[in-house]
Amino acid sequence: MRLLDVPEELTAQRLVICSDPDTGLRAVIAIDDTTLGPGFGGVRMRHYPTVGRAIDEAQRLAAAMTVKNALAAIPYGGAKSVVLTGEGRPDRVRLMRRFGQFVAELSGAYLPGVDMGTTPADMRLMAEVGADTTCADEDPAPWTAAGVFHAISSAVRFELGADSLAGVRVLVQGVGQVGEALAHQLVAAGALVDVSDVDAARATRVAAAVGGAVVDVDRALTHRCDVLVPCAVARVLTRDTIPGLRCSIVAGAANDTLDDPGCADLLAAARVLFVPDFVANAGGVRFVHVRRGGGGEQEVEAAVAEIGGLVTDLLETASSTGLTPYAAAHARAVEVLTERRAATPPPGVAVVATAVSSS
Repeated sequence: MRLLDVPEELTAQRLVICSDPDTGLRAVIAIDDTTLGPGFGGVRMRHYPTVGRAIDEAQRLAAAMTVKNALAAIPYGGAKSVVLTGEGRPDRVRLMRRFGQFVAELSGAYLPGVDMGTTPADMRLMAEVGADTTCADEDPAPWTAAGVFHAISSAVRFELGADSLAGVRVLVQGVGQVGEALAHQLVAAGALVDVSDVDAARATRVAAAVGGAVVDVDRALTHRCDVLVPCAVARVLTRDTIPGLRCSIVAGAANDTLDDPGCADLLAAARVLFVPDFVANAGGVRFVHVRRGGGGEQEVEAAVAEIGGLVTDLLETASSTGLTPYAAAHARAVEVLTERRAATPPPGVAVVATAVSSS
């Protein structure tokens, strides 16, 4: 790792660099905030040009997880980890078990789950060496999709005045596990769904299954539709791409959709309603929380359906205050964190209960 690769700005409460030459492991764990509980966030596996870029993404996504978990009212802080892929094909079993050992050494401060590039099988490998993991027995992807579905339904009702999705034109950008499941849910509700994906064969298969068209990846953001649903890579909405949007609503499962916070203001100026990704895609974290508490499918369904109500509430708040939905959501999360900090003694301060007897 070259010194110049390391970012100057360190925002995480705790940053762990993991390196093991025997397995080829290079990873970063960013724990952003533990006000509400241990840092909870997925393990992302992908290529990064430098370790510094990996640190940047881990910190940025961990901060979004802090907001996501606060708004979901679950007892976890925000965290994220990234495992860097490189040349060659390392033994994945050894790689994930070694990463699990690093996570276990944090003594519960970080609770990992699946994310882009990782699977429940990876979580099981990590658990075998002592890491407390989530999503080892059940993939949260269908529940993430269900949460986005509720978010879209609420946004359509708020912005378009439609009580259902019947006839609403939707473009799902990225039809991996979440995007494909969501496409089927939307079609079942009467939406007209087109798809776009870098994997042309997958796009063709999903489009045929939902009765929609395949949109070239280079034209996805300029495709005319009512709702654009980003479910692939991060930061697709930039100062350059926003002027070309031809949709009324953006609501999707992809993390970190905005290239920078100022893009929220550009979307508002362009009269495009943006549902913050950390609100829309919270079905997975809600699923994990319910399951860890022993809840069944009905409890999960109820928790995920609450996303629709939260979206409506935030959109109404934004409308009445003149804030963007993005700003309204962040303000709400800050309120939650501030209240918890005010109610929690600082480290090193003992709270002593005194018994008072009456005479």
